[in-house]
Amino acid sequence: MNQLLYIVIVVLSLTAGAVLGYFARQSIAKKKIGSIEEKLEKMISQARVEAETILSEAKAKSQKLIETTQGDTERRHQEIFKAEGLLLKRENLLDQRKTQLENREADFLGKVEKLREVKKNIEELEEKTKQELARVARLSVQDAKEELFKKVENDSQREILEKMRRLEEGGRDQFENKAKEILTLAIQKQAMSQAQEITTTTVALPNDDIKGRIIGKEGRNIRTLERLTGVEVIIDETPQALVISGFDPIRRQIAKTALEKLIQDGRIQPARIEDEVAKAEAEINKQVKDAGETAVYETGIIGLDPKLVQILGRLKFRTSYGQNVLLHSMEVSFLAAALAAEVGANIKLAKKAGLLHDIGKAVDQQVEGSHVDIGVKILEKFGVEKEIISAMKSHHEDYPYESIESMLVQAADQISGARPGARKDNAENYLKRLEDLEKIATNFEGVEKAWALQAGREIRVFVRPEQIDDLSARKMAKDIASKIQEELRYPGEIKVNLIRELRVTEHAR
Repeated sequence: MNQLLYIVIVVLSLTAGAVLGYFARQSIAKKKIGSIEEKLEKMISQARVEAETILSEAKAKSQKLIETTQGDTERRHQEIFKAEGLLLKRENLLDQRKTQLENREADFLGKVEKLREVKKNIEELEEKTKQELARVARLSVQDAKEELFKKVENDSQREILEKMRRLEEGGRDQFENKAKEILTLAIQKQAMSQAQEITTTTVALPNDDIKGRIIGKEGRNIRTLERLTGVEVIIDETPQALVISGFDPIRRQIAKTALEKLIQDGRIQPARIEDEVAKAEAEINKQVKDAGETAVYETGIIGLDPKLVQILGRLKFRTSYGQNVLLHSMEVSFLAAALAAEVGANIKLAKKAGLLHDIGKAVDQQVEGSHVDIGVKILEKFGVEKEIISAMKSHHEDYPYESIESMLVQAADQISGARPGARKDNAENYLKRLEDLEKIATNFEGVEKAWALQAGREIRVFVRPEQIDDLSARKMAKDIASKIQEELRYPGEIKVNLIRELRVTEHAR
């Protein structure tokens, strides 16, 4: 009985616990559902707010974009209207010019027709006069003409001779005065400054400490620079400066450019010196091209071959008796044009021939012959007009004058060279001696290059090591010294320094 009661109590307790658990779970589920719904409502509300914000921002951006687009469109419309207005003005101007040209053409044709009529009338009057004279004299036209000339000549022979003598004397004086006046006007009109070329170039240094780095260990840097450029680098006690000495201005400029780049970079050693010298040579070639183009532009000469302009630019680094040849050529061009304008000759022909008259000096050190003959060959090679060649080749009277322009070019050349201070014979003789000194050495087989240094007191000869051995190098040095002694006249002595250097380069990959 007790067990049955216990079982009943247990069953009732389980039933009550199950009912209570069910209602508890329902309450908890309702609370969770309410919390989720509340979160969903908050998220929906927040999404709506964000959507409205994004929509308002998009509307504002679209409105701004529309306004910007409208402003650009309006501005472009204004530019188009402005361009149309300019085109319309130009079209009207062209129409006016066309009308003026048509009127001038019609006027010109009318004048030509009138001249033809006048010419015809004159011819008719001449014919009538001849016929009347023949009729009166009962002679043919030719007989009447001869009779008239004979009578006039007999009656007025003495008077004519006297007048001819006076005219000849007065004309000679008048022509001489006129010629002097023309030359004076041309010289005053086209005077150009001339700077004497010197044989040294000064390089400014940032400080004196750099001198030691330029010299290098045991002098290897300065020797490398001198060997590559063919100049002499003089480092003395002058503060913050060194001197580059050499008679060839191209070599001096290459050395100066390379040295300035090395000083600026700070790394001064043989390999860097070789690189900078190569770059400087390329830069000098560009300067040569620019110099030729500048000369052509300033003289107003067009149509020259670019290679011919390049050769013309080389004259910037060429001197004649100390006078810069490119400036001299430009001056001759201006003077010849001024003289041609005064005497009524061909101005363009005289100007072009004057500019090109010394073109042969740009390569006369590499080619045999006078600079006149070399210049003629160069101009013929580049297809320059025969009239130009004819006018330029007579400026040293090597060829006869073939035109009045050739005389003008010759006169302009003498005017430019004879101006006080334009040239120096001593400087030219000095440079010529240095050139001859180098030519003697380079004529030996196996010589790669030769540099004259120390005002001609030393010549450095670089030979090809694959062709000249040590024993041959010693013999060549003696032969060069003997050749110099036989062919040149010079004060003191000249040191022949022959260098044979073998350099081998391999690459590890």
